[in-house]
Amino acid sequence: MKELRDIRILAIESSCDETAAAVIHNGREVMSNVISSQIELHKLYGGVVPEIASRKHIEKINQVIEEALKEAEVTLDDIDAIGVTYGPGLVGALLVGVAEAKAIAYARKLPLIGVHHIEGHISANYIENKNLKPPFICLVVSGGHTHLVCVRDYGKYEIIGRTRDDAAGEAFDKVARAIGLGYPGGPKIDKLSKEGNPDAIVFPKAHMEDSPYDFSFSGVKSAVLNYINGCEMKHIEYNRADVAASFQKAVIDVLVENAMKAVKQYDMAKLAIAGGVASNSSLREAMKRACEEHGVQFYHPSPIFCTDNAAMIGVAAYYEYLAGTRHGWDLNAVPNLKLGER
Repeated sequence: MKELRDIRILAIESSCDETAAAVIHNGREVMSNVISSQIELHKLYGGVVPEIASRKHIEKINQVIEEALKEAEVTLDDIDAIGVTYGPGLVGALLVGVAEAKAIAYARKLPLIGVHHIEGHISANYIENKNLKPPFICLVVSGGHTHLVCVRDYGKYEIIGRTRDDAAGEAFDKVARAIGLGYPGGPKIDKLSKEGNPDAIVFPKAHMEDSPYDFSFSGVKSAVLNYINGCEMKHIEYNRADVAASFQKAVIDVLVENAMKAVKQYDMAKLAIAGGVASNSSLREAMKRACEEHGVQFYHPSPIFCTDNAAMIGVAAYYEYLAGTRHGWDLNAVPNLKLGER
């Protein structure tokens, strides 16, 4: 793939509850990365309310774009293309970003590049790991997705494993709610787990015999809920930190085991993780140890690039730009967009 010099991408991300804009230079340099989070608002409801998220995106999107351009010390005259998340995600939220991107691209006669949200998460690894290039295996773990992906080349992906039910992040949120931690669950489980014994309770770890790289987290989630309900019915006090640590261990063990199987089977020397759950400290430590034991190079983004942000979308858009990807004015939000689809 031939690289072009001095390409600046203005990227927009609005797939869920973060309104974000960034300016990316030549695919690896983050000139700005502005995020307006709605977490405090959605905490009141114990999760993301799509209608509220969409309205907040409309309120904030022009502000974050202006701030991203200002922080990068550029104007729209310096921008070479517009990148935007067009799926998967909440349809109303996605539509706000897509409409904004199309308007700017049309008014400025700039190329429009629609980006898959998961491709963005994978591409976040390129920001700080300047030497990372495909091929490699990437474990994508977030609130809506748990995928094992073979990254063949920039923009070329093969999903080799996925969750059959709940994503890892969903399970974290539901267990956190059950033990009274509230939303968002992932960071709170991670923090509380440090005070608990991960071997205090043995929760089940699901393995799919017909598909060794697939995941299932509904069983461990149900086991935790049953354990809590059982204790409450018998008026037995349980240790929340032990529950959190034991649940987290059950999830992480499966993530690490499946990732290591994939690295070995596909004869890869590099493994990356991505997505919101990739900022979990215990997962990072467990994956780092496993990679060291197997002689595999381990890559991960900083936490700010794990959660939803526009910098990762800009990086993905840059490589799509080099590959010649261009979208027309009929680009639409695709809430169930599959990785690899155009």
